[in-house]
Amino acid sequence: MDKVLGQKRAVSHLYPSIDPFDQQMLDVGDGHVVYVEQCGRPDGIPVVVLHGGPGGGCSPTMRRYFDPNVYRVILFDQRGCGRSRPHASVENNTTWHLVADIELIRETLGINSWIVFGGSWGATLSLIYAQAHPTRAAALALRGVFLMTKPEIDWFYGGGAGRFWPELWEKFSGLIPDDEQGDLVAAYHKRLFSGSHAQEVTYARAWANWENALASIDSNGVTGDAPSEYARAFARLENHYFVNDGFLSAEQQILSNIDKIAHIPAVIVQGRFDMICPPVSAYKLAKNWPSADLRMIGRAGHALSEQGITSAMVAAMDAFGAKPEVLKL
Repeated sequence: MDKVLGQKRAVSHLYPSIDPFDQQMLDVGDGHVVYVEQCGRPDGIPVVVLHGGPGGGCSPTMRRYFDPNVYRVILFDQRGCGRSRPHASVENNTTWHLVADIELIRETLGINSWIVFGGSWGATLSLIYAQAHPTRAAALALRGVFLMTKPEIDWFYGGGAGRFWPELWEKFSGLIPDDEQGDLVAAYHKRLFSGSHAQEVTYARAWANWENALASIDSNGVTGDAPSEYARAFARLENHYFVNDGFLSAEQQILSNIDKIAHIPAVIVQGRFDMICPPVSAYKLAKNWPSADLRMIGRAGHALSEQGITSAMVAAMDAFGAKPEVLKL
């Protein structure tokens, strides 16, 4: 009941539902075609939405964080997930492929620069994109910061979060034999890419359910089974990126390159009780970024759909929209 009430209150902060005025399948090369849509005001302030995961895909609700009379909202499903094809594919699917895809979308749509809006992995990708193309990111709106570092992955897949959710951790880790318990990411990788569709779905659902159960502070660990094909894409892509350390070298780490975006205005919204991406990453990011405004939400976890997170993200976008001259678009 608390979760339902929380979701209803969160929705009350959103703008009304809208439909896209443009939808297309964009050939980005390497055998991938990505789904791209635009909604809101065609001549409005452009904002690109980067979804989480990797592998989460976009949803219609994501359109509603922006005043449709102010913003031109661009959403797309990253390689291998959502409506993009081939589904659940990790071939030619790295952070740097996604950064190139974002640039191709911008160029294809004739946009000079835009606001970048992303949460969780979407925040990671937002930061990496902005550091690679600092003249194209006019501002960043981030939520549930994830910096793609080993300590963060170890927290969630090495038992840190499991200390708070022992019954769920036992269910997630218990699918793996004792002799592989030392590296659950690698153990799941072997099964998510086994070549047996049935086995991949079984372990993909376990992977997705572990994350989904901890996303909202109101869920108390209760979540339904993720749909099989969604879970398979989500788990395979996420695991693929984690096994490869986000395809970031030591020189490409986000905090090491913060000077490249020091001048870009940003709002960082972080749930105080985020079990998936603990607040320490958002704190470190803001501490090293003079143009960033960190807003810690007291009673909130990780999910974009939580009331405090939703309200803060909508307020951030309203504030950016009220002063377009500051963005230098």
